[in-house]
Amino acid sequence: MSFFNLSRLFKSFRYALKGVVEVFKTEQNMRFHLLSALLVLILMFYFDTTGIEKAVLVLVIVLVLLSETINSVLERIVDVIRPRLSAEAKAIKDIMAAMVLVSAVGAVIVGLIIFVPKLFDKFSLL
Repeated sequence: MSFFNLSRLFKSFRYALKGVVEVFKTEQNMRFHLLSALLVLILMFYFDTTGIEKAVLVLVIVLVLLSETINSVLERIVDVIRPRLSAEAKAIKDIMAAMVLVSAVGAVIVGLIIFVPKLFDKFSLL
């Protein structure tokens, strides 16, 4: 047994990439979040953000994408355990959707805090 098996490492990355493709293909909200993230990344360089601002923006992007991924996984688990939608299963799904909403709203607030002053400066709005 070796300490570091390159073949197993590449296999695990391949499985992870399949998961990324699966969630992108099957989850509309993930596609929306990825497009939003791309827009934020473009704005991040257009407005010449600081290193700290870039780090914070990347962290909130990752938080939203992770929340959406976790939501997708847990929804599928609920669907397997409870194929018919019970009140409990519905409540679980609603709470998971709330997790994504909270992270997305937080990301929007962070984006506004960072970008609104830059918009005003760039276009001399004040």
